[in-house]
Amino acid sequence: MRGLKAAFAIVVLAGLPYAATAEDGFLSEIKLGALAHDVPLLASRDERGLDFNVEALFTSPAALAALGAPRPHVGASINGSGDTSQAYAGLTWEWQPFEAPLWGAFSFGGAVHDGERENVREDRKALGSRVLFRLGAEIGYDVSESVRMSVLWDHISNAGLAEENEGLNNFGIRLGYRF
Repeated sequence: MRGLKAAFAIVVLAGLPYAATAEDGFLSEIKLGALAHDVPLLASRDERGLDFNVEALFTSPAALAALGAPRPHVGASINGSGDTSQAYAGLTWEWQPFEAPLWGAFSFGGAVHDGERENVREDRKALGSRVLFRLGAEIGYDVSESVRMSVLWDHISNAGLAEENEGLNNFGIRLGYRF
């Protein structure tokens, strides 16, 4: 788990200089949150605890315009009870269909985790492979031009590509700051 934390810290710290110069448009938003770990939705609940979540979203590059201009993201969910933690990256599509400050988002990408791949402990998920797919869905409210609150559900699994595929779901709240 230390290696996972160190890798994510390097990614985040590498992007911090861009946060100070938001006019260049590189860093779009930072989100922090608390997630209930391994909620029993689409899978059994074997692990426990609370995850601390941090995510950086970047401005969508012109090359992604044909895909609906999703924003690239990197993030991590660190489990406070010593169960499975993950670092992830992917793309986030966001919609604000009304003039109200309500919005929704969907994300897709990959994750690496420090959990079990095989069923060796009853209190841990057997995730099948070290690298997994990650899906996320989020509903939020813009408190101000820069501050946002949201509810997030995310899921990691290998989509049945490995023999073991218990999947892991997290659900919680996040606070975002847009640059």
